[in-house]
Amino acid sequence: MMKRTTHILSCALLASLAVPASAEEPKRPNIVFIMTDDQGYGDLGHTGNPVLKTAHIDKLAAESSSLTDYHALPTCSPTRAALLTGRWADRTGVWHTVNGRSMLRENEVTLGQMLKDAGYATGLFGKWHLGDNFPNRAEDRGFTEVYRHGGGGVGQTPDLWDNSYFDGSYYHNGRVVAAKGFCTDVFFTEAKRFIRECAAKHKPFFTYIAPNAPHGPFHAPQKYMDMYANQPPELAAFFGMIHNIDDNVGALRELLRELGIEDDTLFIFTTDNGTATGEAVFNAGMRGKKGSEYEGGHRVPFIAHWPAAGWNRRHSSDFLCHAVDIVPTLLDVCGAKKPDGVKLDGRSIRALLAPTGDIADWPHDRMLVTDSQRVRDPIKWKQTAVMSGKWRLVNGKELYDIAADPGQKSNVLTAHPEKVATMRAFYDAWWAELEPTFSQSTAITLGHPEHPVVSLTAHDWIQEELPPWNQQHIREAAGLAKSAHQGYWFIKVATPGNYTIRLRRWPVEADRPITAALPAGENVPGATRAYRASPGKAIPITSAVLRLDGKDIESKPVKPDDHEVVFTTFLAAGTQNLAPVFRDDHGNEIGAYFATVTPQP
Repeated sequence: MMKRTTHILSCALLASLAVPASAEEPKRPNIVFIMTDDQGYGDLGHTGNPVLKTAHIDKLAAESSSLTDYHALPTCSPTRAALLTGRWADRTGVWHTVNGRSMLRENEVTLGQMLKDAGYATGLFGKWHLGDNFPNRAEDRGFTEVYRHGGGGVGQTPDLWDNSYFDGSYYHNGRVVAAKGFCTDVFFTEAKRFIRECAAKHKPFFTYIAPNAPHGPFHAPQKYMDMYANQPPELAAFFGMIHNIDDNVGALRELLRELGIEDDTLFIFTTDNGTATGEAVFNAGMRGKKGSEYEGGHRVPFIAHWPAAGWNRRHSSDFLCHAVDIVPTLLDVCGAKKPDGVKLDGRSIRALLAPTGDIADWPHDRMLVTDSQRVRDPIKWKQTAVMSGKWRLVNGKELYDIAADPGQKSNVLTAHPEKVATMRAFYDAWWAELEPTFSQSTAITLGHPEHPVVSLTAHDWIQEELPPWNQQHIREAAGLAKSAHQGYWFIKVATPGNYTIRLRRWPVEADRPITAALPAGENVPGATRAYRASPGKAIPITSAVLRLDGKDIESKPVKPDDHEVVFTTFLAAGTQNLAPVFRDDHGNEIGAYFATVTPQP
């Protein structure tokens, strides 16, 4: 008995050494926030994956606080909107990844801006995917250091032409810079540079690292793919990308120790949605994957390590949490204020993350919503899960008790009519509050002095069908229709006047005639072909038309050697639909994939 008592006292003493010696609050921390792309809850060693090796993240989890019931949105842009604003993604105008519905509304305030106002240096490294033009870019939304690719991934339509996962070019504070190496390594290297600079100045920092990996296409350094050579090629590349992320996490933690700032740094690791590929091996017993309203589409890992606050020992919370909770939580730990007039939809989960947090008053019946719209305009109950404790009401028609049925195999809707009625009523009120905002398209601003030259791409066409969102689509001449082109860019003219509008099928970097073919570019290591490795098709275009608000303003011929067609037109102040097109002799139309708009002096 004496030995057991001594053991208990020894454990208590060791536990006391893991938290600050005084009752004083720890000083406001630096923040490193890592969010990977398309990596699910089961795509980690410590959550049970039998194949994938993630030693560094597993070690992080073993000495950190974790959330085991944390939910994102089922796809990337909506998660990023909710995460960075603390507001429902549908409220912010971001419910899709393309179609002009991945751009954050101008009135939204991001965590970057809030922490910048609180005295932090704020850096974004990797994927933004909330808009590529003013005022939607990271550099317009409070981030003081930005090193990113364009669009939702390397090689997508808004990205620099012919970019691939290796030796790419990126936007660094608005300038195009070339880099050597694998994209994930580049983003972590730049983040470490930023952290070193901030540490040297004793400046608190918020470092948001959002690699585009392991999102497809499936490319990774060969040595990482070789580690999983016994898997199918796509899985080998997918796991290889995650293994590479894991090594970068380990190197970044080592840097914090070298700089002597680990104790005062809140280090967070999470992902943006359910797995896109790894479910073939392991999905933690969940139903669904990326894009799904079922648990596997949106329940993701969340790990938080902050030694100065005692968050450096294994601790987990199984209370329901959501990406909208991150802004209020980080404002809480940083002592920063919510801007006046901003309504946050989340709440601080600091008490859940703290091993000694007071959670007596935490609401067990809290309700949250996640949905996967991916349409031009939201549809009520489309791929929607209302969540409350162990309950999941899916699409308003299916009820699951995930404590008893984690795989969501048994619909118990008829057995719990009162619970269904309560959850439906919550969603009806939620939808009624947000629905009036759905008609507010997010505009791309023209004629603003901070961004006079605006580059528009097909990625942001507003239309019913998917636009050509990656550069392979451009090469394949996707979108050539046998009728009038239906897509348009929703613009807001800040300064009325004459504007020069340059229309191109190929971007300036390609420098090819509108009608010409384009040779295939070089492939890179991986299980799938790089977007640039597809040959570009010739198209029989004979004219270009400038269309504004559904009216054809002017038409010009397209000669075989024309690289662009240039129009000059007056644009009145306010919002308009800009839809320039190319046309062949049969009346078939294709939208101008690229347009550059510049105000005339």
